[in-house]
Amino acid sequence: MSDSAAKPRPQFRNINITQIARYRLPLAGKVSILHRISGFALFLALPLVLLPLFERSLISEIGFAQFHDFASHPLVKIVLLGLIWAYLHHFCAGIRFLALDLHKGLEKHTAQRTAGAVLVVSLALTVVFGLKLFGVF
Repeated sequence: MSDSAAKPRPQFRNINITQIARYRLPLAGKVSILHRISGFALFLALPLVLLPLFERSLISEIGFAQFHDFASHPLVKIVLLGLIWAYLHHFCAGIRFLALDLHKGLEKHTAQRTAGAVLVVSLALTVVFGLKLFGVF
């Protein structure tokens, strides 16, 4: 008969909550999770942080001065830097996922390289914008 009947089917089991810290996720998986986290952060920040600050800056010159004073606080700059990273990572990973939807870069080696490129590019751009935000140049 056939040899396939003799082979047992592989069993895939879910990991336990105690195993999460030891689980080694591939780089592409980490980029995917960070894409979701950054999208969620941007979704929450838009109505809660960004739109009220933008509205305050457009109301009047006094409102803009208040926004400038508020945004010059170091803690606010750190939050804005986090939102800058979230936007840049979400943008770069979104381009990667669009390429994957077009069946480009589906091979394992290429997928690992593009995931690494997303992390490097988004972090490098975040550093550049962070230096500008903190007044280095």
